[in-house]
Amino acid sequence: MLTLATWNVNSVRARLERLLAWLARERPDVVCLQELKVSDADFPRLELEGAGWQVAVHGQKTYNGVAILSRTPLAAVAPGLGDGVADPEARLLSAHVGDTRVVCVYVPNGKVVGSDKWAYKLAWMRRLCGYLGRTADPASSLVVCGDFNVAPEDRDVARPAEWRDTVLTHGDARAALREIAAWGLTDLIRLHHTGEGPYTWWDYRMLGFPKNNGLRIDHILATKPLAARCREAYVVRDERKGKQPSDHAPVVAVFGD
Repeated sequence: MLTLATWNVNSVRARLERLLAWLARERPDVVCLQELKVSDADFPRLELEGAGWQVAVHGQKTYNGVAILSRTPLAAVAPGLGDGVADPEARLLSAHVGDTRVVCVYVPNGKVVGSDKWAYKLAWMRRLCGYLGRTADPASSLVVCGDFNVAPEDRDVARPAEWRDTVLTHGDARAALREIAAWGLTDLIRLHHTGEGPYTWWDYRMLGFPKNNGLRIDHILATKPLAARCREAYVVRDERKGKQPSDHAPVVAVFGD
């Protein structure tokens, strides 16, 4: 059995106490974290290693940043898309955990449709497609997970009319996500949940969580050989509750032998 989770913690230092408590309760085997908001040097490596985790980090001061935690050794750790494009933003980290390759991603938000940041988001997603084509095989055991900042369909949005044509739901972003999946990836939540939701993100503003004005923008995508082993996939909604939560909840997938 293998339990893998992904969580946009929205500042690992601000959320460290919650993160450590959740890891101790949930006891996953592999965890991908996004939006660390720290440099590699400031990542709380000692605290996590002291709790029994192997740690790989691709950080960035103040913004972005991704990490992979594992209870077993990490191999072939590689940051970035490796396509020669000059890009200072820390948004992708990959590593091998046993016979499975794990790719942790933090897709750009895009800010406002039509802006330079929107163009960067779409270009980054195209680069991710190219990265998969160059470095991976859809017949292998591979998972790509993280905050994609895209709700794939209207059923992934609690109030579609309010979010229509925003950077999280725009047709171009959805098409870019479909292109990534078409390379050979399966949305594991949709293997186990066919109705509306579950949601993974609720805006801090306007009582987004109490009103359940949520969107499913955090995903675990797996190649077919790995998806065939997925026994369950779910969102830990309760982690959005309580004192100083991230605006995202963890997403978890459990794989059998």
